[in-house]
Amino acid sequence: MDRRQLESTFDDLAETYDQQWAKLGAFRDGMHLLMAAILSALPRDARMLCVGAGTGAEIHFLADRFPEWSFVAVEPSAGMVDVATKRAVNHGYASRCTFHTGYLDSLDEVGRFDGACSLLVSQFLLDERERIGFFAEIAARLKPGGLLVTADLVSDVSSEAYGSLLEVWLRTMAASDVPADRLSRMREAYARDVAIVSAERMQAIVASAGFSPPVPFYQAGLIHAFYCRRLSDGPLPGDRTPRVSR
Repeated sequence: MDRRQLESTFDDLAETYDQQWAKLGAFRDGMHLLMAAILSALPRDARMLCVGAGTGAEIHFLADRFPEWSFVAVEPSAGMVDVATKRAVNHGYASRCTFHTGYLDSLDEVGRFDGACSLLVSQFLLDERERIGFFAEIAARLKPGGLLVTADLVSDVSSEAYGSLLEVWLRTMAASDVPADRLSRMREAYARDVAIVSAERMQAIVASAGFSPPVPFYQAGLIHAFYCRRLSDGPLPGDRTPRVSR
């Protein structure tokens, strides 16, 4: 999907997004628990960049866990930003948040963040060079040594294991009240609109964008999560790659 399609899709989903996936909250909660342990190494007053922030679920969790942190949320869907903003206001941490409706290439903060997260975002970039550029954009905005936590749908789609795991994944969605017609569209989308690559390839993509070798720390079905640090020496690949985000 191109940018306009993605923005339109997530605008349409924004108001009901959290309720729709509520029964799959265990996936999110497990990842958040480990993510907090990783990011606890950041300074007490850390500045956190949340890319593809959606409805603000990660910010909500981290704002409660780390009360002196501040956040910049980058999200191209205006509908999602509206939901995330309301959540921040309702729970009392809006003063610590800046919401940027747009993409990384329009965020002029370079080398100013202690940490960043990007959860289930880069998988929508089908061109690998653009995907490397996306992570290079994040690296450019982190301080040297800054931490990145990232997660995407990851698997070796050419393996027998992927076919089996995909069926388990879709049955999990069905048990969470995802309608049958949407499951069918989801299967088609995974083959056409989502860049599912192997864990080894995903690690190589992130590392080539100016990060240390990503460490895998979480898997739930097709979701794999990694953490790494921005390298402190040499030019970033972002100087040579397209400025493309979600």
